[in-house]
Amino acid sequence: MCSRLEQELKVMSGHKLLITGGAGFLGYYLVQVIDHWNQEYKPSAKIGLTIYDNMVRGKPEWLSQLENRKAIKLLTHDIRHPLPSDMDDDFSFIIHAASIASPTFYRKHPIETMDANVNGLRRLLEYCKKQKEDGRTTPLGFLFYSSSEVYGDPAADQIPTSESYNGNVSFTGPRACYDESKRFGETLCVNFAQRHELPIKIVRPFNNYGPGLKISDRRVIPDFARNIFDNENIVMLSDGKPTRTFCYVADAVVGYYKALVSGRPGQAYNIGTETPEISMAELAKQITVYAKELFGYGGKVILKISEEDEYLVDNPNRRCPRIDKARSELGFVPVIGLEEGLKRSLLWYADNRQSEDA
Repeated sequence: MCSRLEQELKVMSGHKLLITGGAGFLGYYLVQVIDHWNQEYKPSAKIGLTIYDNMVRGKPEWLSQLENRKAIKLLTHDIRHPLPSDMDDDFSFIIHAASIASPTFYRKHPIETMDANVNGLRRLLEYCKKQKEDGRTTPLGFLFYSSSEVYGDPAADQIPTSESYNGNVSFTGPRACYDESKRFGETLCVNFAQRHELPIKIVRPFNNYGPGLKISDRRVIPDFARNIFDNENIVMLSDGKPTRTFCYVADAVVGYYKALVSGRPGQAYNIGTETPEISMAELAKQITVYAKELFGYGGKVILKISEEDEYLVDNPNRRCPRIDKARSELGFVPVIGLEEGLKRSLLWYADNRQSEDA
């Protein structure tokens, strides 16, 4: 990732970066990129990194191992609350990645989800604005993690979906707490970028997966992995017809840093892969083949109906991005194919079979 981001990381060297949600799945990769750059590439001026996370699941071991790094500061902080009163660092770059992203969990915690995506974001935007007004530092990049969920359930003629599509979204359904707070978050970002001339950029992730996505996350690939390593049949709580594209996490994080540094202010970028668009039934079938090849797995795919009434309400039928904009403006090119990514993931899950709820 560092070799693919050499240009962007050189721009960031000598500056300070704040990452909220730095202890999470994507946070792991965002943090490790900076640490690896500082330690192995040995720039003349390191990137100073501060990490905020509420540590609701405890402090990950990998994060504890970085506490002795002089260029890294770790603070337990819930972004739903006011920013720390002693927040005296002048951050040139900010990444707001603190959010509940799994549908199972944001449906259980809708208000907390909205608070992080709206109130937490607003505080960070105000901080960025005040930095500029006070002349403390010139903001160089602010990145908001939105979501492909802002598109809702696109019509067939909007697949693949471009950033110009306005969406087909329920604003009162069980997913609305996530979808609508991300949409409003984007509106905040665009208006702060335009009115205050701030370098605020937006990314819309499309189904990131890979090592580090906890087996307890309750999204589709971790669910399949849990079935496999419990030596059970793969259970699908749908008819298997909805389709998705999946973007391997290392590819996605390269895209996020490129957007942070090189994206245009007030603009949103789809970060994902255009192919293959695969049905959940076919995904389950492929994973069983790879699990058999790697571990001798002998299970099969079983279709069931969820006991949760709202499990599939507003669930998009198709999710596939158009990434022309990110490709042409950021130089974003995914390189890890689905087969390779799924095999890497299964090998990681083989050694990480137990996890508290994500």
